[in-house]
Amino acid sequence: MNRALNVVVVGNGMVGARLHEETLRRDPTSRRVRMTVLGAEPVGGYNRVLLPGLLSGSLTEADLAPERCGASPLATGTTVVGIDRAARTVATADGRQLPYDRLVLATGARTAVPPLPGLREDGADGDSGASARGVTALRTLADARRLRRLADRARAVGARIAVLGGGVLGLEAARALVARGVAVTVVHPAPHVMDRQLDAPAGRVLGRALHRTGVEQRLGVTAVRWEPGKGLHLDDGSVLPAAGLLLCTGARADTALAEECGLDVGPAGIAVDDTLTTSDPDIHALGDCADAEPGLIQPGWEQAGVLAARLTGEDPYARYLGTPRVTRLKAAGIELACLGDPFVTDDGLAGHAPADGGPEVLRLEDPTRERYAKLVLHGDRVTGAILLGVPDAAAGLVQLYDKGAPAPSDRLALMLGRALPPEGGGETGEALPDHAMVCRCNSVTKGALRSAWYDGARSARELADATRATTGCGGCRGAVEKLAAWLAETDPLSSRDTPATTAPR
Repeated sequence: MNRALNVVVVGNGMVGARLHEETLRRDPTSRRVRMTVLGAEPVGGYNRVLLPGLLSGSLTEADLAPERCGASPLATGTTVVGIDRAARTVATADGRQLPYDRLVLATGARTAVPPLPGLREDGADGDSGASARGVTALRTLADARRLRRLADRARAVGARIAVLGGGVLGLEAARALVARGVAVTVVHPAPHVMDRQLDAPAGRVLGRALHRTGVEQRLGVTAVRWEPGKGLHLDDGSVLPAAGLLLCTGARADTALAEECGLDVGPAGIAVDDTLTTSDPDIHALGDCADAEPGLIQPGWEQAGVLAARLTGEDPYARYLGTPRVTRLKAAGIELACLGDPFVTDDGLAGHAPADGGPEVLRLEDPTRERYAKLVLHGDRVTGAILLGVPDAAAGLVQLYDKGAPAPSDRLALMLGRALPPEGGGETGEALPDHAMVCRCNSVTKGALRSAWYDGARSARELADATRATTGCGGCRGAVEKLAAWLAETDPLSSRDTPATTAPR
């Protein structure tokens, strides 16, 4: 009998934990793969994407627990300090040398700390040194706990929290802090927020919606210094009074171990091929530390499935070929989805017929009602979109984008969610086909949810437990609850008194 493959995983974030789960699903007795997961944090795996919900109070730490994001027992509080590729061992901070047949790096990313005076206790720039008083990031559970304490102290004295960075995380955190009752100002150097995903008109409409929900913004200014007890100094000479500073200034792939042992590393992370193998055939990398589409949870979880299939031998030819990029802003009171690449080189194309071979670009603005839609098509295929305040259109267009299906000819009705065919319909009931994706993070279709229902999962919570829907970013929770309610109404075998209870929160 062949010996089980000894696999060591460095990192127990959402991707490392998912790899363990996917491997056990394919090899439940560990006959083919014996996996050890090493996590530096003193707690088990948890869902980092939901940390803003912990700030707002809509979630508890139990909602982020291992069973919610697929984690398994592991060695917590274990920091890997080195890799010996020749001996095929990893060294831990407590002096152990752990052998491996295959090594998987799932070390994620670290907050990119700007070289701003006052952020560190010792005044050092970069990632070294402890944070100064009142300064924190939001990447770990410890960060979230620290930020909650800062926010509660600020609220008690009527002070403000400054959020440095107006990207997705910065806006989600700002909205969560406002829900906690704290005054918040987002400071962003670009003329509008989310400038990597939104064009200027969309940014202006989003800014208006954020202001309505209580999120103040200082745009087009750069922070120059943090002064504890006073606030954030800006390059226009003003000072933003603040009791705390949240750094949402981007992330940098954690490639330290890979670089130290001589693996190839690119500007976006550890270099991997479509089998998620590094320049060393015995070492793999996936998630935010790798250069294969970092930054979103869905690609990392899909990569985990590919690698698990290869390691267990279930599908030795499995490849990761990329994930359609969809970004959603999870902020209460705001519906925003961005698909693919919504930017075109000539904004003058918007509203005009495309030149031969060029893109077709349509744009609809309704700033008074905080709605904005921009659609980019190439040859009737959706290649980019910005959809703010139009959830019906967003639901259907995501389906068209995922499938690469041709868009209906009535473009205006399409942007309003009124011309979507059954294949792309945004409904969660009869009009939605079984192949339609409901939970992108976990690749759960309506058909999978329907099957789980007939197998006995008779509520939204049970559907989530059976399929893992809603356990990623949580953005599909409402759709799963509606689908559960629809199944309860239409399934003749359902008990009339079976409640369609809410999904895990």
